[in-house]
Amino acid sequence: MTDEFTPPIKERTTEELLKIAGAPEKWNPKAVRLATNELANRKVEPKKIETAKYLSKKRGKVEKNIKAKESYHVCDFILNPFPTLFEIIFSWELKKDGFPRKAKQQKYFRITIGIIILICVVYSYLV
Repeated sequence: MTDEFTPPIKERTTEELLKIAGAPEKWNPKAVRLATNELANRKVEPKKIETAKYLSKKRGKVEKNIKAKESYHVCDFILNPFPTLFEIIFSWELKKDGFPRKAKQQKYFRITIGIIILICVVYSYLV
């Protein structure tokens, strides 16, 4: 059976194989199966594989928690005004992507931007 992965599963280090076997939802099922088989061939303890799975889940929770707390700052508007405004105006799935705080701020920014535009339009007609 040929290995279609680059680099081939058999040539990867044990640590790389543990990362693959530890996070099966992030990898191709065939790669996970081959990595698990290769770990068994290398006589790696099943406890190490379970530890890799635990650490992968823990890492995922930490990353999710970091995303959940991320928000817009004044520095974003000063240092990167155009990308920040572009994200506020055109990004529709911040909440789905795991950024609930940014999504809430985005809603208020959009309302504020809409009010400013409305005031400018009304002012231009009055003057």
